Amino acid sequence: MPGALRLSFFQPLLPLLVPLLGLFGCSATKAPAPKATPPFVTPTISATPPPAAAPASAPGLTFRAGEKLPPVLLGIDVLEADGFAAVRGKRLGLLTHPAGVNRRGTPTTDVLRRAPGVKLVALFAVEHGINAEFPAGKNYNDYVDKRTGLPVRSLYDGKTRRPTKPQLKDLDALVIDLQDIGTRSYTFISALKGAMAACFEHGVEVIVLDRPNPLSGLKADGPPMDADLMSYVGAYRVPYVHGLTMGELARMTKDAPEPTGRHSLTDAQRAKGKLTVIPMRGWTRSMRWTETGLPWIPTSPLIVDFEAVKGYPMTGLGCELGGFKHGVGSQYQFRGLLHLTTKIDLYEKELRALNLPGIDFRRVSAPNTKTGKAGTGLYIEIRDYDAWRPTELNFHLMRLACKLEPRNPFASAATPQRSLFLHLMGSRAFFNDLAANGKNTDIDRWLKQWRDQAKIYQQQSQKYWLYR
Repeated sequence: MPGALRLSFFQPLLPLLVPLLGLFGCSATKAPAPKATPPFVTPTISATPPPAAAPASAPGLTFRAGEKLPPVLLGIDVLEADGFAAVRGKRLGLLTHPAGVNRRGTPTTDVLRRAPGVKLVALFAVEHGINAEFPAGKNYNDYVDKRTGLPVRSLYDGKTRRPTKPQLKDLDALVIDLQDIGTRSYTFISALKGAMAACFEHGVEVIVLDRPNPLSGLKADGPPMDADLMSYVGAYRVPYVHGLTMGELARMTKDAPEPTGRHSLTDAQRAKGKLTVIPMRGWTRSMRWTETGLPWIPTSPLIVDFEAVKGYPMTGLGCELGGFKHGVGSQYQFRGLLHLTTKIDLYEKELRALNLPGIDFRRVSAPNTKTGKAGTGLYIEIRDYDAWRPTELNFHLMRLACKLEPRNPFASAATPQRSLFLHLMGSRAFFNDLAANGKNTDIDRWLKQWRDQAKIYQQQSQKYWLYR
């Protein structure tokens, strides 16, 4: 997602990826016949807690006396309900972020610090820091959390994205409580996988506190990942919308063999590793986020609500190269859509003519806080959630960009941008087809292939399901 509209996780990865990715050809490649993809990547603190600061509640989360609590018990709620049995007597690290709270809105950090018999030794943080202290793309070193006084061990220092041996040396277990958004390139699932690999290698138990997949557990959509394109923005060989919870992904990571690579676990690591998953109670696969009763806490600067969660897999890839951009003015991130050089009448007509299942478009205007000027674009409405295919619009936007623009943006993309796009999208064969054939690319053929592959994936991944 270019410029100011690009998702924050992608920006810092470009200089890291370019030296490693090499060059990719642009010759046309026909869509191969659907194949059965390989198996895709099983399911549970001693000392007086430190002096506790006043527990913090996440913004917007307050429950008055007598107010009914959300019906879904998160992994942290189940852990507490079970008397912290899975962590009692262990020296713990906690990998979390501001959305890591219980159903009352209390940070998991505070729940564990107050828990009897629990010893929370350190916090681990991904992009933005433990309390969203750092701007998007900002690398940072280990530091001390001012609120709790606990050391924060950075997994975003520009050197590695997984815990090091010194960071793990005083721990019995690493607890992971991260809220995902159900889409492969959103890197919290990559952080989960990297943490598991490091912990398994160094003899530290992994304990995952499960959370809902906000898109539900029934949506699986988009291209799978080529094995040689696996990276921190695509660490799993799953469809772009994967349909699993963090706990289920952890079970897959532990049990499913993978191609050898930098972002894969070895057979030795998987055999040696100890994984405990604390499942939720009251969550079912058909539940969307709005049905959980849980308020959404922003997981990153542009994913401020559930509308943005749904928009991310719809427009993120389609706005990465070419003139289409997500957002209108300074609003509607991932749900608003405009084209930089084409009048709205033209691209609105083209988009409506697609008759994509489950979605519609309406015009919106919003001011740009940087320029002071108003912007106009299309807002993507989801009319029928069951019929909606989350990633489909992206690929039509790519073909349409080739039609509306004087040069094919995929054929003419510079190597760094092409490399990043490939690692986000996952299919070199599709990219080569698009680069060679542009507006004549048979998008529907690719979409059908990916739907067929997603059905196979869903059948295979059921062995890792914790919920029905």
